Amino acid sequence: MTAGIGQIEALMGIVPGGGGTQYLRDRVGRNRALEVVLTADLFDAETAASYGWINRALPADQLDECVDRIARNIAALPDGVIEAAKRALPAEHITDGLLRENEAWATQIALPAVQQLMGRGLRNGAQTPTGERDLEELMRSVMRR
Repeated sequence: MTAGIGQIEALMGIVPGGGGTQYLRDRVGRNRALEVVLTADLFDAETAASYGWINRALPADQLDECVDRIARNIAALPDGVIEAAKRALPAEHITDGLLRENEAWATQIALPAVQQLMGRGLRNGAQTPTGERDLEELMRSVMRR
């Protein structure tokens, strides 16, 4: 696997914040969101695409070309089309979900066990380039101690 996507916050004793739970549920559905959050696994691009988490999986050598094509196509649209599409496809109102997410996060972050896990993670390099390359395994090893 050359890239992985995951929500590993559960390994630190917390839930994803910043809208992470709400975005994920809206993209992949509640059951898969629970799988992603509670397993704290890394998912390959093909699986993430099949779940609807990302729009598509591309080989690295095709990514720039695809992004450029999409950007050019959108930029070439007649005036008003982008705004009209956004009005026609409104974002869900997620205020209640964000409040629930924040309450869950705030409740967990204050727990001594969570602070210990995060402290051990930091001492073991969780916020270093090397540690972040395999953050899932680093935090799993911290949990086993």
